[in-house]
Amino acid sequence: MGRGGGHVESDRWVHVSTVSVYEEWPHQPITEASSVLDCPPDADESFGHTGPDGSPTVYGFQKAGAERAVEQGFGDRCVFLRPGVILGREEYVGRLPWWLARTAKGGRVLAPAPADRHIQPVDVRDVAAFAVDQAAATTSGAYNVTHPEGITFQGFLDACFTATRGAGRPVWAEPVVLAEHDVKQWTELPLWRTHKGVWAVDPTRAVEHGLRCRPLVESIADTWAWLQADGRPVDHPRWPAHGVDPDKEAKILAALA
Repeated sequence: MGRGGGHVESDRWVHVSTVSVYEEWPHQPITEASSVLDCPPDADESFGHTGPDGSPTVYGFQKAGAERAVEQGFGDRCVFLRPGVILGREEYVGRLPWWLARTAKGGRVLAPAPADRHIQPVDVRDVAAFAVDQAAATTSGAYNVTHPEGITFQGFLDACFTATRGAGRPVWAEPVVLAEHDVKQWTELPLWRTHKGVWAVDPTRAVEHGLRCRPLVESIADTWAWLQADGRPVDHPRWPAHGVDPDKEAKILAALA
């Protein structure tokens, strides 16, 4: 919209894509030069496949095809934002809200070792601000939108306990132990995945072009405050998939005692 309210046609397209478009994600570290999955711009919903270990995904193929379609239409006037995990207020997937609810409950909390592993989710508000900035910029191409500093899993859970004032502590279980108990990566313990490239997505180009990410402890605290103020997550089919069953968690914790 113009200043007077009149419609103006934009000559740029900012497209929110995903790191899932990369062929080697989450197995290898990723930069914008990494290869992208091959999907034609006119593919229908049946195109692509999901690998036996959960990668690549039909979703990744479809998003790669969407990028091609946008590029066909806009050429060098399009911008692709490729975020990893987006967290924050009004999150509909349920990853951070589940951890907040679990730490609020307190007690011994099953946690995926190693505690010092860095993760790099990004706040939705920072993704939105960068998207708006790019709409007004003149650069083009792809940007990995991930947190440049990130946070350790220990720091993440500490921030959840602090925000919720939960009286508890994490109990760290090695991946082999979690596998023995058939704990599903990425869902039953949200944000946990053992692939070496999952949290090795380089955001340098985005940072150089204005991406600014608030500390994740702030995102965690703000999300809990929103939930406590009767924030209602969007009803979404992915929500129930996240979080380990309490009985299953108790059984694993008993085995670790």
